Amino acid sequence: MYAGRASPPARCRRRPRPAVFNGGMPLPLCRPHRDDVRIAAAGLLGGLLLWALGLTNSQGWPVLGDGWLLVPLCAMAGLELLRRTAPQTALVLGTLVLIADQFTLGSLATTLMFTDLVYAAVLYGTPAAARRIPVTTALITIAVTLGFLAWFRRPEALLIGVVTGLVSFAPAATGVLVRNHQEAAGSARLRAEQTALLAEMDRTQAVVAERARMARELHDMVANHLSAIAIHSTAAISLDDPRTTQQALTVIRENSVAGLAEMRRLIGILRDDSGDSRGEPVAAPTLDGLGALVEQSRTNGLDVALTVGAGGGLPAPIELAAYRIVQESLTNALKHAPHGTVSVAVHRTDGALTVRVTSPYGDLDGPRAPGSGAGLIGMRERTALLHGTFEAGPESGPDGKIWQVRAELPVDPADEGVSE
Repeated sequence: MYAGRASPPARCRRRPRPAVFNGGMPLPLCRPHRDDVRIAAAGLLGGLLLWALGLTNSQGWPVLGDGWLLVPLCAMAGLELLRRTAPQTALVLGTLVLIADQFTLGSLATTLMFTDLVYAAVLYGTPAAARRIPVTTALITIAVTLGFLAWFRRPEALLIGVVTGLVSFAPAATGVLVRNHQEAAGSARLRAEQTALLAEMDRTQAVVAERARMARELHDMVANHLSAIAIHSTAAISLDDPRTTQQALTVIRENSVAGLAEMRRLIGILRDDSGDSRGEPVAAPTLDGLGALVEQSRTNGLDVALTVGAGGGLPAPIELAAYRIVQESLTNALKHAPHGTVSVAVHRTDGALTVRVTSPYGDLDGPRAPGSGAGLIGMRERTALLHGTFEAGPESGPDGKIWQVRAELPVDPADEGVSE
């Protein structure tokens, strides 16, 4: 809040600063703050009123006459206009004015305005000045007290030290307290703003992650059925064969009903609890459902061979990811693979669950469904979320080129047997 040199207000312009102050740095030339103008006017009017009433600080020894006290009074009031824009300069000049005031009858208003300059120099000055001024005023108070005590050799000399402390050290200490309070408030406000910003970033990231998860679930749950519908509807339109058309319509109906059921389950997951008695909790797919998934793919026209050697007790996220990877791989085979056997193998290795799906690779004869590439992205994201490895691409096999999808999902032994 007060880092480095206190910067002048935006309305300030600069002029050359005399070398005696601040090493020749440019002096900010600013209009006085309106509160400083009020303080200066109040001090000046108060001092004039005290002078008119004949109230002064001393009645005897001053060198100069009665009217001379107005000179330091007006000078100190003028310095009050600089209390915020040039606080250290005002304090240095104010100290000289206060010393000059001791050679007149003296005005209480001049002394009070000097204490305000000390307070303002700590509050509005640089951090270095805020540290030095309280120490300096404390040393001055101690020195004045000891000096007058040694000179007068009477306890009444302590009163001079008390007055010196009230004029110099007390306003400096007050300025330190107020400045520390302002810095603490500024730091707390900054921390609150940073906390709010971090919370907003976390919320945004959570929304993005949830949208990505919903997109993966929607794609994996529905794409298989819609791909089968697209392929068989194209076949029914292209082939003028009542039997083929009947079979295609049967597959289309089965997949549309199954896809609608999947959509309803997904909506049930996303919907908040609204008291609908028809809402049922939806269990996440597991490896036990791979058999039904393969049978459905066979109904859609794929020749699938399934091998599962994973055992039980796997964490639910691992089983869900493996199920979705197999489901999406079968969907891609239905859309893009030529005729041939699709092999699905799921088995346990040391500390990992391996999913491997291979299908023939080449040009597809007959109708095919368009692809968007979202399936591979979803499988890769699912694997990455579980800190696994994922590979997909064409390879050479014993029967020619194949397309292989391979995912390794690490399994922590401490998580085995955890179902949620």
